[in-house]
Amino acid sequence: MKVAIVHYWWLSNRGGEAVCSALVELFPEADLFIHVCNEKMVRQSLPANFRGQIHTSFISRLPGARKHYQKYLPLMPLALEQLDLSEYDLVLSSESGPAKGVITRPDALHICYCHSPMRYVWDMYHEYQAGAGRIVRMLFPWIAHWLRAWDRLSADRVDHFVANSEFVASRIKKFYHREAEVIYPPVNTSDFSPDAQPFQGLLPFEASITRAVET
Repeated sequence: MKVAIVHYWWLSNRGGEAVCSALVELFPEADLFIHVCNEKMVRQSLPANFRGQIHTSFISRLPGARKHYQKYLPLMPLALEQLDLSEYDLVLSSESGPAKGVITRPDALHICYCHSPMRYVWDMYHEYQAGAGRIVRMLFPWIAHWLRAWDRLSADRVDHFVANSEFVASRIKKFYHREAEVIYPPVNTSDFSPDAQPFQGLLPFEASITRAVET
């Protein structure tokens, strides 16, 4: 089985990147597709067993992409659709910025692990708009209007949604009209000693993802 993992951008290590690293640990031969990244940082962050390739979209070749990648947001839907995933049997997209809108084979399985529908075009749109500069405030309403339509329609390309919390699952239901299974993101349990009682019956991240793929 040939696997592709699609992430939005990787220029720092935060929660979404930790999930991506955990997915790579599960599928070490998977190829990683990212709009723009610091490849040295990515390779240092990935598990030692990673044997796949790292591909970037045309966004990475645009001027100042690493520093100003947010300004290329309107082009990211097009960039995703240019990625050739025709040889992959399983596609795992890591969604918070645009990532799930890739085009897959009809018989391929596409599972989207959604950290959040894009906040800046949905429920937090007015907050982002209020804090933006004058030019962005003028242009972004038109861009956001188009992005909402694309984001909603591209949700239909996903076979199964996975949410990182019940709250995100409710937002997926609200904005995409899709059900989502909740699989909590991986945590470093060596940093604390939780009470075991509240976690009884919960599967670890790796087992939960494997079950989602198999079903």
